[in-house]
Amino acid sequence: MGFLHMVAISNPEMARQVLQVQDNIFSNRPATIAISYLTYDRADMAFAHYGPFWRQMRKLSVMKLFSRKRAESWESIRDEVDSLVKAVAANTGKAINMGEFIFNLTKNSIYRAAFGSISQEGQDEFIRILQEFSKLFGAFNIADFIPWLGWADPQGLNTRLENARCALDKFIDTIIDDHIEKKKRNGDGPDDGDTDMVDDLLTFYSEDAKVNESEDLQNSIKLTKDNIKAIIMDVMFGGTETVASAIEWALSELMRNPEEMKRVQQELAEVVGLDRRVEESDFDKLTYLKCTLKETLRLHPPIPLLLHETAEDAVVAGYQIPAKSRVMINTWAIGRDRNSWEDPDSFKPSRFLREGVPDFKGSNFEFIPFGSGRRSCPGMQLGLYALDMAVAHLLHCFTWELPDGMKPSELDMSDIFGLTAPRANRLYAVPKKRLVCPLF
Repeated sequence: MGFLHMVAISNPEMARQVLQVQDNIFSNRPATIAISYLTYDRADMAFAHYGPFWRQMRKLSVMKLFSRKRAESWESIRDEVDSLVKAVAANTGKAINMGEFIFNLTKNSIYRAAFGSISQEGQDEFIRILQEFSKLFGAFNIADFIPWLGWADPQGLNTRLENARCALDKFIDTIIDDHIEKKKRNGDGPDDGDTDMVDDLLTFYSEDAKVNESEDLQNSIKLTKDNIKAIIMDVMFGGTETVASAIEWALSELMRNPEEMKRVQQELAEVVGLDRRVEESDFDKLTYLKCTLKETLRLHPPIPLLLHETAEDAVVAGYQIPAKSRVMINTWAIGRDRNSWEDPDSFKPSRFLREGVPDFKGSNFEFIPFGSGRRSCPGMQLGLYALDMAVAHLLHCFTWELPDGMKPSELDMSDIFGLTAPRANRLYAVPKKRLVCPLF
């Protein structure tokens, strides 16, 4: 396309070649003009080239931002699921916009984990900035393919990019400055019980970025304000739309397949009982619920196309792939590959009850909703926790019907293609209370 070589990978064997066998060559991420500009020239983790900086950033994410020890993130999800149950309970018997309710759940929990703020003040503005970023990330820009046409800019993308980054600067600079101020007031910083991701990142803050390959994380990486802003954007992007879309798809698929819904709710009744809410300790026993969520991720991977870029010339299955080629791994097509999956387009959670069926931990290339190899999703555990919590509570606390006597087969299941692939139309559903105990 123009000056760019594009390669599409649509089956598990080729994906294995790229993500495992030659992982070192395919570990870079391509960045469009929009992405480079909006991530402060790849100052983040998602688009940073593979190398010492990226390796230390990945370590920081796994050990600090998404670690199970960061209890605040997990707690914010539990609190927001409680709020969701309350909000749904207040609307029983009415058709409600579940897509909107679910998006608020993920937005609030990620916002709180990142900024430590439960207040709604400023949140709407931040969501507007996020939505504009999302559109700009996905927009077609002729200059990405034919660089010398950059001056033309018929869509006015350059102005929109400047405005979007300016809005983000203003918003996050204020938050970072407040945190720095709070840190000064508290001497050595807040106690661990009250930190958010900005606090965690500020412990690595310096005017000049620095990176070396030392084992001691604190001495091996220093982050500038641009790094901190770009990483916060990664977290907000990676954790809001993707998780919300997976929860909404899970509910949609179950409403379209009432027999499967019945089976999941039957399991919840047997394992948990109708006289209490689901608790974390129940999850391991909810086998069929887990199968249902896996089947949802197979049919609706959070990011349908994983983008990689070659660091040098490569040969895959006899094909020459030049350096700097853009490689798109089509996880959507791989999850529906007829050679790997029986009746691939049908929603059948029971397929995951069989022995030896692929799992999504990253080593079965027939099923890679979180990617695989070095560039797999560092926030996978937190995202899965939110998905488990939300779907289990919604199915256990309520029974669900489609509005206005709509038949399951009439439910529109089309999606929108972009960086993520959410439902084209929000899911509307009618909840009725199912438990015999008070919901809160």
